[in-house]
Amino acid sequence: MANNVTYDHTIDKRQVRNAFGRAAGSYDRAAILQREVCDRMLSRLEYIKYTPNVVLDAGSGTGYGTRKLVMRYPAARVMALDIVPAMHLQARPEVSWWKQLLSIGGSQHGNRTSYVCGDMEQLPLKDSCAGLVWSNLALQWCNDVKQTFAEVHRVLQTDGLFMFSTFGPDTLKELRQAFRGADDYSHVNRFTDMHDIGDMLVHNGFATPVMDMEYITLTYDDVISVMRDLKAIGAHNVTQGRRHGLTGKTTWQKAINHYEMARTSGKLPATFEVVYGHAWKPQPRMTTVVTPELRRQLGLA
Repeated sequence: MANNVTYDHTIDKRQVRNAFGRAAGSYDRAAILQREVCDRMLSRLEYIKYTPNVVLDAGSGTGYGTRKLVMRYPAARVMALDIVPAMHLQARPEVSWWKQLLSIGGSQHGNRTSYVCGDMEQLPLKDSCAGLVWSNLALQWCNDVKQTFAEVHRVLQTDGLFMFSTFGPDTLKELRQAFRGADDYSHVNRFTDMHDIGDMLVHNGFATPVMDMEYITLTYDDVISVMRDLKAIGAHNVTQGRRHGLTGKTTWQKAINHYEMARTSGKLPATFEVVYGHAWKPQPRMTTVVTPELRRQLGLA
């Protein structure tokens, strides 16, 4: 097989909705990593002395992070945004019919959480509406991270905080290596480098960005278990360059054989490079218009 293949890593958003919609019911049972990263993000908030009035959980999924944010900021209004309606159905609490009649604008009566269906790359929200934009392991499903950052900057209030996690390029490196050379299709999504993410934050007007990363490795008995977990959280391949039919037995067996070479202490590793970041929306810069009169006063005429 040729090794100089250029894969189309464009995320198919329709497939994202379908994949996560099918996985909504099984998501919480398999989303161990997502919950762990969320908890680690929450611990980082301990060092940031800031209390927002409105919180946006962008890519809220089944609501684990949303519920944590509601508890952390009891006086704040929380908006949970996700591209998959079925995720909101899992996240929303059971509400009696008479309370549903009293719900306004997506908020449950007596609950400060609103549920919004939308895409992070085109947020259906007004300018400067949130004091904190929080996003746990959702940015990797965006095709244009620069556009997403521009949207986050737009909806943030001045002096507001953007805090997020996402996956870096070494994520699922064992799976990517196993399929490399097996066929001419992409099998793993493309992930953005931490330093490029930091540059994009600055380019979109954010101030004092802080970036760091860590590796988290899950272990499995076999390759099927790896793929089953990825499917259970809707995180299997949804790129345009994926194979649109079933992977053949020969290709699949070749990939399994390659993956087996990574077995250590009886287990197969699945590595995730987790990138953490936060940045602030600064006060707008003051600009001075030099009129002809001012030029004369300054002796510049």
